[in-house]
Amino acid sequence: MDDGARAPEAPDTGDIRADLRHAYERGRQDERGRRRRHPVFMTVTFICAIVGLVSLVLAGVNGSFARGGEVMDSGLAIAANRAGPVARQAADNARQVGGAASPSSPAGTANGAG
Repeated sequence: MDDGARAPEAPDTGDIRADLRHAYERGRQDERGRRRRHPVFMTVTFICAIVGLVSLVLAGVNGSFARGGEVMDSGLAIAANRAGPVARQAADNARQVGGAASPSSPAGTANGAG
């Protein structure tokens, strides 16, 4: 070695540990960001899993997937027949309330008197 050249000093172990800890935390945050799930996608997935489980249970109870499907179809048809009028009534009610609250509509025309 030359007179003016010194041997490099060993780095402080505290600094190394702090750098490693910082890098580790940054890596954890990056990975957490990559694995973030969309709530709507997770809800749809969960609903599909429930429907699949119900299908399997109905197939097991009824002895076959065909009979289980028939039971599910008839249940959905009944629900649709009952929900249709209720949904129309709710939409009519919402229109009436929305029309009465609208500042641009003349008074008394929201309920049909006018």
